[in-house]
Amino acid sequence: MNISPATRGPAFSADTLKINGAAEIERIVAALREQLRGMRKRGLVLGLSGGVDSSVSVALAVRAVGAKNVFCLFMPENDSDPESLRLGRLVAETFGVQAVVEDIGPSLQAMGCYDRRDAFIRELVPEYGPGWASKIVIANSLAGDGYNISSLVVQDPQGKQTKLRMPPAVYLGVVAATNMKQRTRKQIEYYHADRLNFAVLGTPNRLEYDQGFFVKNGDGAADVKPIAHLYKSQVYALAAELGVPEEIRRRPPTTDTFSLAQTQEEFYFSLPYDRMDLCLYGLNNGLSAEAVGAAAKLTAVEVERVWADIAAKRRATRYLHMGPQLVRPVDEIAG
Repeated sequence: MNISPATRGPAFSADTLKINGAAEIERIVAALREQLRGMRKRGLVLGLSGGVDSSVSVALAVRAVGAKNVFCLFMPENDSDPESLRLGRLVAETFGVQAVVEDIGPSLQAMGCYDRRDAFIRELVPEYGPGWASKIVIANSLAGDGYNISSLVVQDPQGKQTKLRMPPAVYLGVVAATNMKQRTRKQIEYYHADRLNFAVLGTPNRLEYDQGFFVKNGDGAADVKPIAHLYKSQVYALAAELGVPEEIRRRPPTTDTFSLAQTQEEFYFSLPYDRMDLCLYGLNNGLSAEAVGAAAKLTAVEVERVWADIAAKRRATRYLHMGPQLVRPVDEIAG
């Protein structure tokens, strides 16, 4: 990580995470080129969501291999926000890349994604059906109870919302069905990568990669992940340096996975990304809870709770980073 020497000192603040954007871009671009040479691939495929992570990734890909060697996919489904497609198209036009729409809604319908999800929801809300919408939210770790309790929020056709505690079986069922969306998107990405002899580019930032905010063999699957070392605030800094449209840089991070609008803090993280960055950086670099709290506008006790939540998520999602486990290593093909 290229932390500017000018920001080093006794006081910890958001400035500590500032990077030399131009130098970081060149470092990532050089790494991408080297990685593609090693894989004998000539370009990059990625899904374009209209969010800042995929937008920065497109811009980096264009810097690395040229716009003609970058192929982007818009993959809406029945629950997608139309705004995501509009913003995705804006990014594709901005960076001059070829992009196509692959509507995965019919495929998900045929596989029973929506019906399976709704059947689990009806275990709590028997009347759930057409005209209803839903999302999953998680209890904020700052509450101090030590548990990440997931709840279901449903909205009836009249707009009334109800929040219900989810038994483990219902939670797992809803998530299992919903994860079909990410895995179907990745299947489409690899189809296009195979036909073009391109590599698939994954777009997680450090917060997502560190804490397992991805679906195994879904959005977690990729050949290269060029921004996984960058804190979210650093991704935004690169977005400005790369010329990502301001409209996208102003858009709050969302999951765009459920039929009700859902922020990443509601579903997974304890705090907005800028404060979460500070807490994660402080934990990773051995800073005191008091120093991190002063920077993140939290008490030391609240920082400790966020750190405990990070540790719990790392434990729970460690398997997501693991490849298939072998009984004995096959040394002849060890990577």
